Amino acid sequence: MATRTPQNDESADAEKSVDKEWVSEHARQVSRMLPGGLSVLGVFIISESDAKDTLTTLRQLVFSVEDLISSEQLWMPAEDDVTDCVTLHVNPKTRKTVCRTFDVKDPKSVAKPADWKYQSGVCSSWATVSCWLSIDLVVPLTDNTTCTRNMDDCLKEELKVWAQQVERGVCLIDGKKLPEESEIKTGQKKNVRQTYTAQLLITPNKLMVPDVVQGCGGCVSIRGAIHSRAFLHSNKPKAKLAEKLLKRDIVSTVATRVQMLLEDLQTQNEENKGGRQTEQFFPPRRVFCPVKPTGPLSVCDYQFRDEGLSEMTDRFKEMLDMDAAEEDLDATQEMIAEVIESEATAEASTETAEPLDPERNNYIGVAMATVVILLASAASMLYLSDV
Repeated sequence: MATRTPQNDESADAEKSVDKEWVSEHARQVSRMLPGGLSVLGVFIISESDAKDTLTTLRQLVFSVEDLISSEQLWMPAEDDVTDCVTLHVNPKTRKTVCRTFDVKDPKSVAKPADWKYQSGVCSSWATVSCWLSIDLVVPLTDNTTCTRNMDDCLKEELKVWAQQVERGVCLIDGKKLPEESEIKTGQKKNVRQTYTAQLLITPNKLMVPDVVQGCGGCVSIRGAIHSRAFLHSNKPKAKLAEKLLKRDIVSTVATRVQMLLEDLQTQNEENKGGRQTEQFFPPRRVFCPVKPTGPLSVCDYQFRDEGLSEMTDRFKEMLDMDAAEEDLDATQEMIAEVIESEATAEASTETAEPLDPERNNYIGVAMATVVILLASAASMLYLSDV
C-alpha cells in the first residue's frame, strides 16, 4: 500500500525540496497505526527528475525514517529480521519506475537494484492471530521527576523491562504450546482466511534486580487490558513467527498509548501541583479498520475519551490516504476505561501501606504523588475476532 505524505502547510519550501523531518514524522505516525506483521517498508517519490538525481534524497529519507521508528521500538532485534528498506522513484511523464533497497542497519550501505512487480491477492490468505492481555505495571519516579520528559524516561526504562518479560512469556496458540518450527495447522483449505486465538503467560523474573532503596518523587501505575493482533505473511505460518509478531505488537501498542498520553499531557501543559494526590489519566483505546481490498488485513488508530469516530476516519484519510466510514470501524475489541472507585477511596489507597509483592522488584521511598494510567478494558475475553 502506498500512502502519500500530507502536505506541510508550514514549510515554505514544500514545493522545492523534500522535508526529511516531516516525512519521517509521517512514517512514525503510520507505524503506530500498523498491527503486528505490518511495517513501513520504505519511501517513494513521484518526480520528473532523473532517478539518479533523487537517489541521494531517497537514501537520506529511508535512514531518517528507520531511525525515528526504531527509536520507539522496545524489543530486541532478531537475527531473521529483514533490514532492507525499499525506495521507489516514479516518473509520471515516462511511467518508468526505479526500485532500490538499502540495508538500514549498515550506515555505509549502498543502493541495491530490486525488481518492482505488481501482484493481486497477495494478502488474501494471510493468517491472523490475536489475544487479550491484562497489564499491571508500577513505575517509580525518581526525585524531582516533575516534568513530562523525565516521566517519559522513567516509563520507557520500565517498559523495556516489561518488554523483556513479554519476550520471555509462554505463548499458547489455540490453547497449545507449539514447537517453534511447527506449522500452525487448523485443517482449513488453502486461500481460506485463518484466525487463531493466543494466550500469553507472563511471569516476573525473580533474578533480574534485587530490591533497592531509592528516593521516589511518586509512581505511575499502568493498569488495564489490551487487544493485540498480528498478521502472518506466509502461506505456511510457523509458531515462531506468530509468537514473535504478536509479542512485538503487544509491546508496541502499550508503549504507543503511553507515549500518546504523555504527548497529550505535554500539549495541555499539565503539571503536578505537589502534595499527596492521585491523578487518573486515560490513554486512548485501540480501534481497527479493515483494508477492504486486501482481505483479512486491518489497520488501527487510537481513540481518546473525548474523540468521536469521525475524527478517526479523518486520521485514516490524512495518515494512510484511505477512505473509511464510521460503520467500517471495529470498536468492539476494547472498551473505554472508566473510573470505578471514588476519589476519596483513591486518595486513601495512596496512604495505605500494602505488603510488598515478592514477585515484583520493590522500590522503597516516599511517594509524593501517584499517577494512575487506566488502559482500555477488553470488551470480552470470550470474544472471537472475526477478521
